[in-house]
Amino acid sequence: MTPPGTGDEGPEWPEIGAAAGTTGVDERTALAALAGWLPDVGDDAAVVDGQVLTTDMLHAETDFPAGTSTYTAGWRSVGASLSDVAAMGAEAVAAVAVYAAPAFDPDALEAFVAGARAVCGTVEADYVGGDLDTHDEFTVVSSALGRTSEPVRRAGAAPGEAVCVTGTLGRSAAAVRLFEAGEIERANDRFRFTPRVRAGRSLAPHATAMMDSSDGLARSLHQLAAASDCGFAVETPLPIDEVVEELATSPADRREQGVFFGEDFELVCTLPEDRLAAAREAMPEGLALTRIGTVTAAGITLDGDPLPDRGYTHGTGSD
Repeated sequence: MTPPGTGDEGPEWPEIGAAAGTTGVDERTALAALAGWLPDVGDDAAVVDGQVLTTDMLHAETDFPAGTSTYTAGWRSVGASLSDVAAMGAEAVAAVAVYAAPAFDPDALEAFVAGARAVCGTVEADYVGGDLDTHDEFTVVSSALGRTSEPVRRAGAAPGEAVCVTGTLGRSAAAVRLFEAGEIERANDRFRFTPRVRAGRSLAPHATAMMDSSDGLARSLHQLAAASDCGFAVETPLPIDEVVEELATSPADRREQGVFFGEDFELVCTLPEDRLAAAREAMPEGLALTRIGTVTAAGITLDGDPLPDRGYTHGTGSD
C-alpha cells in the first residue's frame, strides 16, 4: 500500500469534504487504515528522539455534557493529552491547545486557560499557549509533549504476567450521571482528573505494556491484547469508583459504568509477578495499583465469560 502523499497526487484523490457523506467508516476502521500507511502508529503517543508527542480533539456534543464549566473543559482537554504522555511512562513537559467556539467570551476563555494551566500544574508541566479559531461547535484540540529514554508501549505483555489498573473505574460515567441529575458542581469535580504521569513514571521500570483507559477497561484490554498478541483473564471485584457504587441502579449498570463507559484516564498495565510488589510500593501516595487478572495466551474474559470489545468511540461517545 502506498502511503498518502508519497506517490502520484493526481485527480484520483478525494476532494475536501468528500468524506462527510454517509459512506465514511467509523473511527476504529479509519485508525486501522492509518496503521497501514503509518507503521509507527499504535501507541498512546509518538516517540521522536527521546520525546513523546500526542494530540486529541474534543467536541461539545460528544465530550462535554451540559453543565460542564469552561474551567473543567480546559482541565479535561489538556488532561486527556497529558494522560497519553503518562501511558508512555514519560515525564510531562508542556501542552498547548486550540480553542474553537462560535464566539470568544473573555471570561470563558480565561476560565479555560485557568483549567488548562491547573491540570498542567498537577504533573509539573507548562501550559504554553495554542491557537484560537471560530467554529460552529465548541471544540478543543490539545497536544502534549513528554520526555523519556525508555517509553513503555502497548506491545510487550507475556502470558503469566499480572494485569493491573491504577485508581478507580467509572469516574467519568458517574460524572455524567451527576450532570444529568443537576448536581453540576459535584459533576464538574468528578469530571476533572489527575493525569497519571507520576504513576506512569513509577511503573515504567516494571511494566511490560501500558496504555490509558480513555476508551474504557474492556476496549483497553482488547487493544493491549491485539498489540501484544495475548489474552487476559480478568476477575472481579474490580476497583469501581465509589460514586458509581452510589449511583448504579443494578449490578449490570455498575458493570456498564465501570467496565465499558470509558474516559477514566487511568493506566492499564502488565508486569511480571515478581515486580508487582515493587510497583505498588512505587505508586504515588494515595493511589492504588490493583491487580485485576492475568495475561493469557489468547481470549479476553471477565470471570470466565468473554468480555466484549465495547467502549468509548471518539466522535460518538460510548457504544
